[in-house]
This record gives sequence, structure tokens and C-alpha cells, in this order.
Amino acid sequence: MNHDEHIDHIKSCVSAEDEDQEKARDEFCRLCHYISIDKDGGDKSFEELRDLMESFTEEREAQNRLFYMALPPNVYVPVSEQLRRCCKSKKGVSRIIVEKPFGRDLKSSIELHRKLAPNWSENEIFRIDHYLGKEMVKNILVLRFGNPMFGAVWSCDCIDNIQVELFALLKHSTFTKISMTEAIGTEGRGGYFDDVGILRDVMQNRKIVSALK
Repeated sequence: MNHDEHIDHIKSCVSAEDEDQEKARDEFCRLCHYISIDKDGGDKSFEELRDLMESFTEEREAQNRLFYMALPPNVYVPVSEQLRRCCKSKKGVSRIIVEKPFGRDLKSSIELHRKLAPNWSENEIFRIDHYLGKEMVKNILVLRFGNPMFGAVWSCDCIDNIQVELFALLKHSTFTKISMTEAIGTEGRGGYFDDVGILRDVMQNRKIVSALK
């Protein structure tokens, strides 16, 4: 994929029903830039990324940068090293976002932290689970607390049991159930799940987040 194909893809996903919406979409697309990086190609690709970022921020006094690493866990460390070496801002702050899983267990999680530490300080690293953003996207908090009907029943007094099911929704049950279903398959993520494990990737965070609600 190149930059033009990326913009075409954005436009195909964001409909515009009138001229004003089309102008707003086009303005958004002008803020989007796409570059393909070869993580195994040394510093060259990352220097191209740096040059691209500097090309549209060179007139700004502060050049703050946020790098979201939605990548396989096995490349977190080498990519973070190259980002630090080639792309860290010299005129502002830089941060990296590391998406779960943070290792396979406590030992590997500590090891990942140890390897990230030489390149990024603790206050420059954000560790997130993208599923935690689901609540904001779907506006669940507003839906719940803005409607007394839902606020009254979505509580520990009315929910007896929480289950997270990955692939099938049971239709006969004697208890209240919150289910997470996915109709799609691994969609090219088989190698990732073979290494990380589907239960470790999906089950624990969905269940914990649902329980906290």
C-alpha cells in the first residue's frame, strides 16, 4: 500500500452525504500521511519517517511525537530502539505506546520492561489495552448513568454471573450473562495467537473490564 491507496481506503470507509461533509473528509485526509517501513532494513526507513514528520512540522516551535506500536510483541524492543535513535523529537516530547500483551507471564513482562528501559524512560512509556477504549467509543458510561433504567439494572445486585465466550453464544441459561462474541476468524493472526495464546490475549482483559463495570 502507498500513500494514495491509503487515502482512497479512508475515503471508502468515511461516507460523505453532502458537500460540507465531503470537504470535512478531504480536510481530514490532508492531515493523514502514510509511509511503509521495513523494520529489518536498518535505520533508512526510520530516517524516511523522521524526514516525513519534519516536513510538515518544521514551522512549529514544538514538535511533540507519539508513537503507537500496534505491533507483534517480538518487535517491540528493536522498533523502539530505532524510533529512539532516528525519530525522537529534538524540539519537544516523545512518547511510545505499547499495546498488550506485555509478555507471556510476569518473568517475560519484567524482561520486556528491562529491555525498553535503556531507550525510553518510564514516563515516556504508555502501556494500554485497546479494548479499554471500547467503553468510550460506544459511550457506555453515558448510556448507563444517563438512563436510570440501565443504571438500576447494570449493577452487582442484578447481574449474577459474567461469562466471556469467544466464538459461540449459548442461548439457554438460568443466569444473567454478558457475552462477547466474534463472528470472524483469526484473519491472518494465527501466528500471533499461536505464540501469545487466545485466552491470554482476549479472555482475561474482557472479563476483568466487564467485572469492573
